[in-house]
Amino acid sequence: MSLPGPAGSVPSAGVSSDSAPVPPTSGPGLVTFFTERHLATLTTLRADGTPHVVPVGVTLDAATGTARVITSGTSAKARHVRAGQARVAVCQVDGRCWATLEGTAVVRDDAASIADAEARYAVRYQQPRVNPSRVVLEISVDRVLGNAERWRAPHGEAAS
Repeated sequence: MSLPGPAGSVPSAGVSSDSAPVPPTSGPGLVTFFTERHLATLTTLRADGTPHVVPVGVTLDAATGTARVITSGTSAKARHVRAGQARVAVCQVDGRCWATLEGTAVVRDDAASIADAEARYAVRYQQPRVNPSRVVLEISVDRVLGNAERWRAPHGEAAS
């Protein structure tokens, strides 16, 4: 996988030595950054194309390149994705270290998806409050921007 260059972006996909696709979320620094307890912002698009930006908790499954945000099914973010505005971005910042995950979101409302997302959220943050109308925004990450790979990679694992 290529590491962030001067522009601060990681290519949307890498290739391993056996030519199998490497998720853009697989770098050790990025994984570390999305394990630490930080809030993020989620940007969805309204029907008129203007951005809707809100604070969220987010979890990242680096192996599958999937980010998850739990929310109420009646929230604007869930409504935007259901209405077909599926391109989203999640941005997390800690001082000078930052990462943006871009991708396509779907709304999951089945019990298994919700329970899985709640369990992941509880590991990173805390047990979420009870919300009978909870859904999961499941984001298939296809682009990573930022410098978290460089700032958070264990010593010796990131190259410039």
